[in-house]
Amino acid sequence: MERIGILTSGGDAPGMNACIRAAVRAALANNLEIFGIRRGYAGLIRGEMEPLDRRSVANIIHQGGTILGTARSPEFMTSEGRATAIENLEKRGIEGLILIGGDGTFRGGTVLSQECGVSIIGVPGTIDNDVYGTDYTIGFDTAVNCALEAIDRIRDTALSHERLFFVEVMGRHTGFIALESGVAGGAEELLIPEVPMNVDELCSHLERSFKGEKKSAIVVVTEAEQPGDSFRIAQEVKAKSGFDSRVCILGHIQRGGSPTARDRVLAGKLGIAAVQALLAGKSGYMVGEVNWRVAYTPLQYTWEKEKELNVELVEMRKLLCE
Repeated sequence: MERIGILTSGGDAPGMNACIRAAVRAALANNLEIFGIRRGYAGLIRGEMEPLDRRSVANIIHQGGTILGTARSPEFMTSEGRATAIENLEKRGIEGLILIGGDGTFRGGTVLSQECGVSIIGVPGTIDNDVYGTDYTIGFDTAVNCALEAIDRIRDTALSHERLFFVEVMGRHTGFIALESGVAGGAEELLIPEVPMNVDELCSHLERSFKGEKKSAIVVVTEAEQPGDSFRIAQEVKAKSGFDSRVCILGHIQRGGSPTARDRVLAGKLGIAAVQALLAGKSGYMVGEVNWRVAYTPLQYTWEKEKELNVELVEMRKLLCE
């Protein structure tokens, strides 16, 4: 193998640049040429590729987002679009491809690996942490700490006004961010998809809290299917229990910013592992971290299998929210 490519796809995540940097340096150290592909699969179809060297990735380890850019590409989900992408890879003589992204990226990568002769390795980069085959995804720790800082700040106002606050975090269909930030922030209750709770149960819990010594409360909510659903929940709680509340939706602020040390180290580890996997002849796998060690998971498993929440943390939440 002499030449490889790298792209970032789907939602950006803090630490993607650190991963690009690590992959580039690992490739150059092994006498490989490496091309950066702009705007994910969309750029692959348009042939937007440029060679990367040490200067290309200098001073990016601390930057959020991705220097390669990212985009959604409905065209890539068509056979014609993928045929064009494969043709562009062949024209450039690219023999291996590193994909940094989440389950959507790996769905596309799974199909691509079945249709072309290029070796493909995935690296999990998403704040949602919802990818099977790795304990943590690149960007998750930064997003959790962003949410935690917001929860800490909001608690000051909640205490001052003796008020109930709903803090909505990202996470799509999973409660990983809400669970970790909520437990770390001492939230009085968490609303996450994996542990269903109706409004009556929530009101009952809040009533018990306010009858005790508590004068304020914070409920952390996963955005789930409908971002902004916290407003509906707050209205229903007020109608049933009379609690006045405020809603704070953190939104995309959790996706940007400088990555934490944990995300930078993970990104470096997996970026190097991706290059090593290609050199070892692997294809159709994602490199992840399980129990602090590099693990290889078939790309298809990463989106077909459901990743479960940390059971111990779920039990902690039950105790600490009381």
